[in-house]
Amino acid sequence: MNQAPSSLPQLGQWNGPEDLRLLQEKQLQQTVTWAARSPFYRGRLNSAALPATAADLASLPLTTKQDLRDNYPFGMLAVPKERLATYHESSGTAGRPTPSYYTAEDWVDLAERFARKWIGIGAEDVFLVRTPYALLLTGHLAHAAGRLHGATVVPGDNRSLAMPYARVVRVMHDLGVTLTWSVPTECLIWAAAARAAGHRPDTDFPQLRALFVGGEPLTDARRRRISRLWGVPVIEEYGSTETGSLAGECPHGRLHLWADRALFEVYDPGTGTVRAEGEGQLVVTPLYREAMPLLRYNLEDNVSVSYDDCPCGWNLPTVQVLGRSAFGYRVGASTVTQHRLEELVFSLPETYQVMFWRARAEPAVLRIEIEVPEEHRAAAEAELASLVHGEFGVDSHVTGLAPGTLIPHDALTAMPDVVKPRSLFGPDEDWGKALLYY
Repeated sequence: MNQAPSSLPQLGQWNGPEDLRLLQEKQLQQTVTWAARSPFYRGRLNSAALPATAADLASLPLTTKQDLRDNYPFGMLAVPKERLATYHESSGTAGRPTPSYYTAEDWVDLAERFARKWIGIGAEDVFLVRTPYALLLTGHLAHAAGRLHGATVVPGDNRSLAMPYARVVRVMHDLGVTLTWSVPTECLIWAAAARAAGHRPDTDFPQLRALFVGGEPLTDARRRRISRLWGVPVIEEYGSTETGSLAGECPHGRLHLWADRALFEVYDPGTGTVRAEGEGQLVVTPLYREAMPLLRYNLEDNVSVSYDDCPCGWNLPTVQVLGRSAFGYRVGASTVTQHRLEELVFSLPETYQVMFWRARAEPAVLRIEIEVPEEHRAAAEAELASLVHGEFGVDSHVTGLAPGTLIPHDALTAMPDVVKPRSLFGPDEDWGKALLYY
């Protein structure tokens, strides 16, 4: 299914920031025209003086997640419904899910952006897609990108009863999976499941070329751990159901915003100011989204954006994704975030074999549990408590748990029956499962 390059901007078609700005503003007028067709933006835009430049656009208020919720389901629609190809909703991790919809033409842009992987996707690849398919965009996005480049796609939805971890490992091993797409945590669980099945992740999956990950913040320490476990690169992707892929990793390990396909701003909620770079919440205006245009959409993700040069030569801004402010909690006089705490956990010596952990932030103490073999338990507990105090200046209670406590062994090895609905049962069968087959 390899296709000729589309007419959309491609990497290498601009030489620097000024070229990129001209490319953006050339498409911006079309984007604003599309937006003016939707009921929501029709009320915000003056049809006699539509924004034509990024500076003009800055006069508009931000579009929020609440705006999308308030206009559910089709208040943001800018095309006739007959033109829609797919309808999606976000996961709702930050509140009520938000709707999103795309035309077939929008999907060309979506698939191309996701496929911008420096390691490449090709017809020789067997691509395991291990993110949700139901309503979310993520699984369909990777699936479409894989097919765009001729790969064999294995639809391993991670919310399906038909795809337990034991089956994931079997499929990866027996089919010779070369590429995967998942949240980073999945890669750690697969490694544990592979070991439970008698495999060594770094030697018994020789066809594996790379692990594509996204969907949750990823620290450098955890990325290195995953890469060493599997012996392949871990390549990060950043995006959302509302926007599709927003950034991808270059060969030098930096995450670049796709600024040829979208406009980006950094918003400081404390001051209300917006700038091109620095730390704050990411604001995005997709430039090739016709079905549901978004002007200055605040993702509410905390990021750090930089326009420093990168050796890759892509001439695109870089971004570090720090997560959402809701993931930070007060302990004593400090704010503890998952991103900073994860860096500490995965900076423990690998000999301790710590992969799975959880923490609870209480007003006066941070409680942390880690899976760790008994012979390393005391050292791991003491070292992590010291690291936490040094980083946050707070007291912590670190408890080492036996491996298999947080991720039960049964979850790694079970192969439950995949049943279908039925209404007729024998005399000794449980007919309490009639019709409902979970």
